[in-house]
Amino acid sequence: MSRPTILLGMSGGVDSSVAAALLVRQGYAVQGVTLQVWEPEETSQPTSKKWQERGCCKIGIAKYVAQRLGISYEVVDTRDDFRDNVIADFVRAYKEGITPNPCVRCNERVKIRRLIELADSRGIEFVATGHYVRLARTNAGLTLQRAVDLKKDQSYFLYRLNPAWLPRLLFPIGTMQKSDVWREAEALGLPADEMKESQEICFVSQGDYRAFLEREDPAIRNPGQFLDQEGRSLGRHDGIAFYTPGQRRGLGVATGRRLYVQQVRPVTNTVILGPEESLYNDECDVEDLNVFDHSLSQRVTDIQVKVRYATPAVSATLYPRAGSSARLQFLEPQKALCPGQSAVFYRGDHVLGGGIISGIIRIGSER
Repeated sequence: MSRPTILLGMSGGVDSSVAAALLVRQGYAVQGVTLQVWEPEETSQPTSKKWQERGCCKIGIAKYVAQRLGISYEVVDTRDDFRDNVIADFVRAYKEGITPNPCVRCNERVKIRRLIELADSRGIEFVATGHYVRLARTNAGLTLQRAVDLKKDQSYFLYRLNPAWLPRLLFPIGTMQKSDVWREAEALGLPADEMKESQEICFVSQGDYRAFLEREDPAIRNPGQFLDQEGRSLGRHDGIAFYTPGQRRGLGVATGRRLYVQQVRPVTNTVILGPEESLYNDECDVEDLNVFDHSLSQRVTDIQVKVRYATPAVSATLYPRAGSSARLQFLEPQKALCPGQSAVFYRGDHVLGGGIISGIIRIGSER
C-alpha cells in the first residue's frame, strides 16, 4: 500500500534535495514546491559554476532534482508575503534599535506557514522540509527536538512554529549527519564541490546589512551621539540602525581603549559605548512567547537557553510573568544580550519553546 501524498519545500539546496530523495525512497507521493521569497535568479549573467546561484531559492537545482526523482514540481511566488512579514520587520526593528532574526520570522510567518496553507488547499495532510531538526513525543506532547548532527541543528530557527502544525510535519534529514547528506547528494548527481551552503541572510549580499537598510529606507541614516556610560559625548554615529550590542568594529571612536556598543537608545538617538566587562548581564525579559510545554507558563522552571544560534545552551531559571512574557535569570552572566534576538528554551535535546528578548537587566541594577 502506497504512503500518502506529502508536500515538500524545496529550496534547491543540498538538504531539501536529499529530503526529496529520502521521501521518494520511503514511498511517499512527493509534490515539490519552491516558495520564491526573493529575487528571480539571474540567467543572463555567465557564471563559472552553473549550479551556484545567489539567494536561498535555487530554482534550477530544485527542478533538476524533481526531474531526476520523477516527482511533480512548481514554483510559488511568495515575494509579497516575504517583503511584508520579513523584510519590513527587519528594517523596522533596526530602525527602532532592535537586532532582529529574519530567519526565525521567515520560517514562522512565510515558509512553513505557506506550505501548510498550500497543503490545506490541496487536501494534503503532510508537509516536509530539509531542516536539521527532529520531532519527539514527551509528557507535554509532540515537540521539536535537536537534530542528531548538533553542528547543523536548526531548532533555534524553528521554535516559533505553531504547535498545532507539528503532527503534520516531517524532517527527513534530522536523524542524519551532514557527511551522510553529502553522500546522498552526490548520488543524485549534485556536485558537492560546487554546491556551497549559504552563510548569509538570503536578501543581504556579502553580509552588508547596513547597505541593504539604506537602500530600503534612506532616512535610516540618522546621525547622533556616541555617549559613554556617564553620558559624556565620544563622537558622532551614523544612525542607531547600524549598531548592535557587543559591536566593536566600525565605531570610529579613538579613546585609547577598546570600546563596545552597550546599548542603542532610539528615543534619544544615542549609542552607549563602554568596556567589554560591561557587556555582561545576568537577567533579561522575554516576550511574545511560543511554547510547546505549557508548564513553562505556570511555574518557575530550570532550563537551558540559547540566546544565539551559534552559541551553546546555558543554564537559566525561567520566571513566568503576566501575559505572554517571562524573565530569565542566568546561572552565569551572558555577554551582549540583544533585544530583538530569540531566546530558545531547551531541556536536553527537547525544545520547550522560546521568545523574543525585550529588555536587559544590568548586573547590580534594581530588579
